[in-house]
Amino acid sequence: MAAKWDLLGIGTAAVDDLLLVEKFPRPDSKVDILESNRQGGGQTATAMVAAARQGVKAAFCCHLGFDDLSLFTIHELEKEGVDCSPCVQTEEGNPYHSIIIVDQSNQTRTILHSGGNVCPPADVITPQLISCTRYLFIDDNSRGSGIKAAHIARSLGIPVIADVEPDPPPEYLEMLPLIDHLVIGRELAATLSGTNSLPEMATSLCGKDRACCIVTAGEEGCWYSLRGEPAQYSPGFKVEVVDTTGCGDVFHGAFAAALARGDTVPQAVRLANASAALKATRLGGRLGIPNLVTLQRFVAETTQPNSNME
Repeated sequence: MAAKWDLLGIGTAAVDDLLLVEKFPRPDSKVDILESNRQGGGQTATAMVAAARQGVKAAFCCHLGFDDLSLFTIHELEKEGVDCSPCVQTEEGNPYHSIIIVDQSNQTRTILHSGGNVCPPADVITPQLISCTRYLFIDDNSRGSGIKAAHIARSLGIPVIADVEPDPPPEYLEMLPLIDHLVIGRELAATLSGTNSLPEMATSLCGKDRACCIVTAGEEGCWYSLRGEPAQYSPGFKVEVVDTTGCGDVFHGAFAAALARGDTVPQAVRLANASAALKATRLGGRLGIPNLVTLQRFVAETTQPNSNME
């Protein structure tokens, strides 16, 4: 029986209120807001938007409420074509709410957040739900529900892709062995691997039992290992950066979408790097997410990716 979705994401949703300023304010000072807007955000929710824009059937599952922020979250996802029918709504659910101050001069962002009761109840994570997808995507904030989903997916032969951010909750240690495609930032990768070498991080955290591990390093690109083989480098793309909010989430979604379309891991990593770069040219986590045609044109026309690595 054909799967209903190419990709099911279980994890974090957020609503981001973005404030673009010339420079981050000093204490007891005033600054002008150059631009402001509200966008959907969150690790998995944004990854599913990126995947949907790049042509795959994506669905999203988390715990939301009936408040304005929850309704905004669902509306923003559904207008992108993301199926939100797996979401659970109760009075207790709500997305994270973030105020993001974007420093235009230094190309930095500061995130102030609240709320975030997004983990779906474990009883909604069933074999029937997971069997509807070809790939499962989880983040560290999916906690016990993500772990249960990953166990079910592995029992059904469904690959698990995961985004694990710095300072994850304790449950991530139980989640790690269940991940087939691990995408992780250099800070946490260094802690887990005990090395400061990016290629050694990727190889160590991959091992022979994991399909791949990708260690991301922002604009520098990333290193990835397949089945514990020596790591390979995929350079970043040089662009005029406006805002890096959501770049990692877009990387994850573009990578997952490429795998779902049948691309190889090296192809998927290159497209993910390019997607994150294009996102950085626009304010907020989602405005700059490219569709597949834009992405492929950008990759084809870009001959000098940024190859500066430590």
